[in-house]
Amino acid sequence: MQNRKLLNIELGRISASEYKDLPESGIVVVLDNVRSAHNVGSAFRTADSFKADKIWLCGICAVPPSADIHKSALGAEDSVAWEHVADTMEAIRRLKEDGYEIVSIEQTVKSVMLDTFRPEKGKKYALVFGNEVAGVDQKVVDASDFSLEVPQFGTKHSLNVSVTVGVILWHFRLFI
Repeated sequence: MQNRKLLNIELGRISASEYKDLPESGIVVVLDNVRSAHNVGSAFRTADSFKADKIWLCGICAVPPSADIHKSALGAEDSVAWEHVADTMEAIRRLKEDGYEIVSIEQTVKSVMLDTFRPEKGKKYALVFGNEVAGVDQKVVDASDFSLEVPQFGTKHSLNVSVTVGVILWHFRLFI
């Protein structure tokens, strides 16, 4: 038999309301001043795919409703809970109060390499992704419990933020 691609109706997709009724994963995404609405939309789509509980849109991030977000999110902006705060540090403070471990996804002198890190089941994680040029703000890095870095082997020293969201969420879902 030929290796036929599945039709959309064969994929068993759930509705946005059914998504919201799924058990919490303990994972939230924090976007720290991500300037591209397309990157924000991609983060929504990836967060939906890996069942992140919420996206915190901080600072200059575009917010739904937005045609540019929708172009990448393809409706995931309706399934994944989100909140906008003007200052990322406000989101970090609130998440810490709610018992989240704050993880900046950033290259630092003390960052933990992703391939050596195993998230703990039952622990709540807030994963902070930074601006396309400046990365995660230093104040946010300082307020984080630790920094996590994606190992890279080529001539470039960074990935697009939307790609990084996918890599990190996939890794977390492997172990949680």
